[in-house]
Amino acid sequence: MLLFTRLFNTIDETTKTNAKVAALADYFSQASDEDAIWCVALLTGRRPRRTVKSGDLREWTIELSGLPPWLFVESYQTVGDLAETISLVIPTNKESVSYKLHEVIGDVLLMDYESEEHKKAVILNYWHTLDKNQCFVFNKLITGAFRFGVSQQLVIKALAKHYDLDDKVVAHRLSGNWKPEKTKLKDLLFSENVNDDFSKPYPFYLAYQLDTVPEELGDLNDWQIERKFDGIRGQIIVRNSEVFVWSRGEDLVTEKFPEFGRLPSLLPNGTVLDGEILPYKDNMLLPFHIMQTRIGRKILSKKFLDDAPLVMVCYDLLEYEGNDIRSLSMRERRSHLEKLISSLDQGEKPVLLLSETLECKDWTEVAEQRLQARDLQCEGLMLKHKDSVYETGRRRGNWWKWKTDALTTDGVLIYAQKGHGRRADLYTDYTFAVWDNGILVPFTKAYSGLTDKELVEVDKWIKAHTKEKFGPVRSVTPQLVFEIAFEGINPSPRHKSGIALRFPRISRWRKDKPMEEANTKQDLLDLIALQK
Repeated sequence: MLLFTRLFNTIDETTKTNAKVAALADYFSQASDEDAIWCVALLTGRRPRRTVKSGDLREWTIELSGLPPWLFVESYQTVGDLAETISLVIPTNKESVSYKLHEVIGDVLLMDYESEEHKKAVILNYWHTLDKNQCFVFNKLITGAFRFGVSQQLVIKALAKHYDLDDKVVAHRLSGNWKPEKTKLKDLLFSENVNDDFSKPYPFYLAYQLDTVPEELGDLNDWQIERKFDGIRGQIIVRNSEVFVWSRGEDLVTEKFPEFGRLPSLLPNGTVLDGEILPYKDNMLLPFHIMQTRIGRKILSKKFLDDAPLVMVCYDLLEYEGNDIRSLSMRERRSHLEKLISSLDQGEKPVLLLSETLECKDWTEVAEQRLQARDLQCEGLMLKHKDSVYETGRRRGNWWKWKTDALTTDGVLIYAQKGHGRRADLYTDYTFAVWDNGILVPFTKAYSGLTDKELVEVDKWIKAHTKEKFGPVRSVTPQLVFEIAFEGINPSPRHKSGIALRFPRISRWRKDKPMEEANTKQDLLDLIALQK
């Protein structure tokens, strides 16, 4: 635990990529195999499930610290992080008992099956025997709020450096459905046979947002132009006469998409497709929110399947006839993909469609196609170099996403709440409203987009114009207007306004606009109508 805490602190204290990679490689050279595999799991998103309630942790902290409940609540609101608050207010030792990381996590996982009294005894034992730094990291683990200042790509680089392996090999072997409590790191990294786990996906290749004019990319004939679809990116794998569906977040989601259950009878074993899962009916793509009606449901009724049938629009082929073909050029992979999809007898209701490539005579025509994207239920365009191999992770140069400009609306600030982390002392999380028949109706929340200087200025204004307090939330005098940018909008019965925005953020503070000129709910409903 001490070694892992030192790694956590080292990573937290530097912004240099090489220093982070070196720190990770140094950790892997010292840690036991059992600890190393858990470190990799934690840093690649495989956090242990939460086994203790936040309310219990607060109660035990108040009891142990002797603080009155109101003071603990105020402290938490000031610090902005439960794990850090606990480590600051409870008495901890300067000297710490030496625990192994895998032992600590093992105890945490076992608590799931124990009584509240047993959980309390385990937690208090660690609080009594860990120093403040280790206690903070331990609290991060048990609260489910564990975040580390490294990307998965840096973990891959560090492992590749330490074990003298190729980055792509490490990335592929870390993917899939492995469990740290049942896996040894060396077995995971040095397994030669991809079919040891028939479900194992390939790491996704991610594009950068185009940050220049497209003409600077050179000859248009060297680029494959496709729609950027608004769906769920995934991989469909057929191996061993079974089908597996993976999301980009490396979640195995096969059961959520029963439409693909017939693919083992259509696709040959040793096939891996990369594409976008989309709602599709009567030869038309449907808005993303149609698919949202079935995401998260454990049981899919016939009605849900009929109302929101799904397909995968395939735009790449990663494994063909049992061979990894990611090292082939885009044009070669595309040729194999076209041949494969055209050979399938899918009947009247196909579940695999081929992504259309757009034929444009010049970059001006490409720009015109981009402007039409939203009308076609798309987010923009994808630009892929025809000679590009299928890379791992986000790489610059050969794949670009050229998204449509964000939609915008003007909203009035009506509620504010303190942020977290370095923003814990400032009111930075805002709720905005639009007009509906002369009444301000809340329609979205946003917390990003303002500069540090603007955040301080708005925070000062909020404190001076607070009307009421509801726990950590303040209602403020409706006056300030902000432009809210967002990627999509759809009806939502779960929201008071009946509207939900996708990826809302503040694009600017409209100091020039009085609140009476903010947008209306009808303006937003009109935007929804335009998408149908």
